[in-house]
This record gives sequence, C-alpha cells and structure tokens, in this order.
Amino acid sequence: MARKMLVDGELSKSNGEEAYYDFDLFVIGAGSGGVRAARFSAQYGAKVGICELPFHPISSEVVGGVGGTCVIRGCVPKKILVYGASFGPEVEDARNFGWELNENVEFNWKKLLHKKTEEIIRLNGIYKRLLSNAGVKLYEGEGKIVGPNEVEVIQLDGTKLSYSAKHILIATGSRAQRPDIPGQELAITSDEALSLDELPKRVVILGAGYIAVEFASIWRGMGATVDLCFRRELPLRGFDDEMRAVVSRNLEGRGINLHPRKNLLELVKTENGIKVFTDHGEELMADAVLFATGRIPNTKRLNLEAVGVELDKTGAVKVDEYSRTNIPSIWAIGDVTNRMNLTPVALMEGTCFAKTAFGGQPSKPDYRNVPCAVFCIPHLSVVGLSEEQAIEQANGDILVFTSTFNPMKNTISGRQEKTVMKLVVDAETDKVLGASMCGPDAPEIMQGIAVALKCGATKAQFDSTVGIHPSAAEEFVTMRSVTRRVTAGKPKTNL
Repeated sequence: MARKMLVDGELSKSNGEEAYYDFDLFVIGAGSGGVRAARFSAQYGAKVGICELPFHPISSEVVGGVGGTCVIRGCVPKKILVYGASFGPEVEDARNFGWELNENVEFNWKKLLHKKTEEIIRLNGIYKRLLSNAGVKLYEGEGKIVGPNEVEVIQLDGTKLSYSAKHILIATGSRAQRPDIPGQELAITSDEALSLDELPKRVVILGAGYIAVEFASIWRGMGATVDLCFRRELPLRGFDDEMRAVVSRNLEGRGINLHPRKNLLELVKTENGIKVFTDHGEELMADAVLFATGRIPNTKRLNLEAVGVELDKTGAVKVDEYSRTNIPSIWAIGDVTNRMNLTPVALMEGTCFAKTAFGGQPSKPDYRNVPCAVFCIPHLSVVGLSEEQAIEQANGDILVFTSTFNPMKNTISGRQEKTVMKLVVDAETDKVLGASMCGPDAPEIMQGIAVALKCGATKAQFDSTVGIHPSAAEEFVTMRSVTRRVTAGKPKTNL
C-alpha cells in the first residue's frame, strides 16, 4: 500500500497536494555510506528501502554484498592481511628480545584466507541486522532509477520490482579499473588479491597509491619478491613529499624493489609465469600482476543519463554541498561522487544527508582536517595540510617542526627503520595546520591529533600538553625547535 511521504525536515515544502510514495527514501547500494544513510533516516521516522547486489568477495556488475567495498573487499580484509604480514618481521625482531626460535616458522596463506573470509561473512550478517533492527527493508538485486521518484529492482530470478520514493539516494561506490594494455586480462585487481587461492612468490604491482604500497607491504611481509612500478619519482602522490620519501625508503628497506618513473606496456603468459614488459625495456617475471591504478564510480548500469542526472567526465555523480544532484529528488554519497573517497567520509556524508532530508538540520559534510592512513609497514598517517599544501595556501610564513628517531623497540631488535613525525604551523597565528607520522601505530596516534586540529589547536597548546612516557606519541608535544621556516609561495616540488 502506498504511503504518505514524511514531510518533517524537508528543505522546501510544496504548497500543492502532497504525493503518496511507497518509501520516503530508497537507497541503491548498501555499503558503508548507504547503510548509514538508511539507518539514520529511519531513526528520524522515514520509511526506508535499500537494495544491494548478492554477496561475493570479488565484485562485478552483478555481485556485491551488504557492507560494500570496505567490509567485503577493502579496508577490513586488507587490514587482516596487514596484520598477518606483520608477524613475519615481528618474529625475526623477537630474537633480540630473548625469544629462541629454533625451528623454521612457516606461513599458511590458506588458513589466513579462510579466517578472513569467515570475518567478512560475519560482518555482512551484522550489516544486514543493523538494517533490519532500524526497520529498513532490504531487497537483494540490482537497482536502477527509472524516474525522478521511481526505482526498479531486478531480483536474482529476473523478477522486476518497481517502487516509488520521495527521495532516492545513490550509494553504489566504485570499482577497480584496469589499464588498457595487451595482456591486461592476466592481471588482477585488489578484489582478486584478497582472495587468491595460492600465495604468489613473485609479484609485480603497477601503481603508487594506497592499494599499491599496502599490497606491496603485505606480500613482502609474507615472503614474496615484490616489484613496484609507478610513473612518478615517489609513491603516494598528494601526500607530504617528505613523508613520501620516508615511505619509499622504508619500502626499500623491507626488500621491495621500487621502479620509479616506469610503466607497464604488456603482459605475456609463459610456462614460467607472467612476463611483464616495462616502458624502459625491462622484463620482469611474476606469478601475479596487480593493477592498482585507481577506481571508477559505479554508475554505468544505473540508467542515470535517461533520468537526466548529471555526471562528470569520470562517470561520477555531480552533487551540491548537501549531496543533492541536479534532480532535486535524487541524491548521492560516497565514492560514486568521487569527492573524498574514504569510508569514514562516506559515513559522514550519509549522516549529513539524513539530517538534511529528514532531520530538519540542513548539514554540509566538512572535508577539512579529515585524517587518513596508509597501512604500509610501518604505517603512514596524516591529518590537515601537507607542507606543500600549507605553503600554497598560506598568506604568511610556515614553520615546520620534525622529529626523526629510532623507536625504542628497534633499538633492541636492531631493525634500521626510523619513525618520522612532522607538524606544519602558521607562523603568524601559531595554529597547527597539519600533522604527519610514519612509524608504528601512526593511525592510532593520528586519530587523537585529528581531534586537536579539528578544535583549532595551536603549537603552544601542543607544547603545554604533558606527554605519555615512554611513547612515540609524546614526540608530538615535545618538538620545540623549528626545523625550517618557509616563505609562502615557494615553488612546490613535483615528485
């Protein structure tokens, strides 16, 4: 039976007769952002429906799963593999702490893979229960938009269901893309990398972003030979250049072969594995080749052009500051909008959408001082502006404070790997503009620093904070001496 639309919290109300709809909100895509938006909207009293493709660890146009990329084939399973990879070096470090390891320590990839799969299945069930407990109606199938207020769900048996909704929210995320080179079908993406039947002994990775350096660390930690090819001088473009250099040294220190300013031209299957040809005339042999060359928004099969929803040149949904498209009844959040593609950001956007559409609190997502982490080994974590960004945006001079030291654990284990911390400060206002750290536990430390930056903390307030001793974190409140003073507008490096 059709139901009257909830009108409380609407940004604007029609003076005409109010229409009746099956749902106040229908969400296409039950990943992190879509589930958050659905649950919170329901808490405001909205009648909510949501659809998602059937569960599978490796996504395609016809399979996905409640929980989305992060839970099923992204952040969560990747972090499990990062934990798994870290134990190998930890076991070696343990020798100097008195642990006598007389037998060979072997790694069982299939066992870890099984435990990983068990965990993502468990989380998939939890997300379904979260929706059910919130009163959200879940449909399994492919969702399409057939009108400004109408969606179609194609179920597994081909049955088509049509529903009307006052608001439609697109939260379909993104998927890995492959470069168009000969033999590209021989390569894998991060989806397949998380579900390989056998652990590769030789890996070639193309890319230099989060996924590339994280999988390089994972596979190297598990004993594989890893060649990492990327087009620029340093990995992790967009991060602080000094920290990029630290990560690069650490990757090499862990035994990863870096190939800067190189691209892949062709992959050829041989009896001995995959032969990889680079644009510098090199030939590399691999058991697996990973393309970590970016992601594209999942908009191809949504029928958006027919409805009139505007997309950008990458296929991302164009939205305003409130996540609303050019069609007033249609909204979009998360990676499908290609704004800031991080799970916690999608959660923020989902929360703001619910407040705006149903809570009577028009809310814009705030993309300032969003912390993030790269789970290479050791980890990199940042919040706020990099030194380069601060110089570009500042009106006056920038003060840079850095600390480089051997973590206490390494002084005993003998591992030659420095921790590096950095604060970027506005010289005139003393406000801390950015913080970076590369070292053990960096994300755990940076989350607290992010709170300080969100509150507008000054360097003097950092200095007046008592540290926790002995810890690496205390270095952030004991950096007293300026490493360098930089004049605004200094040319930015292009690494």
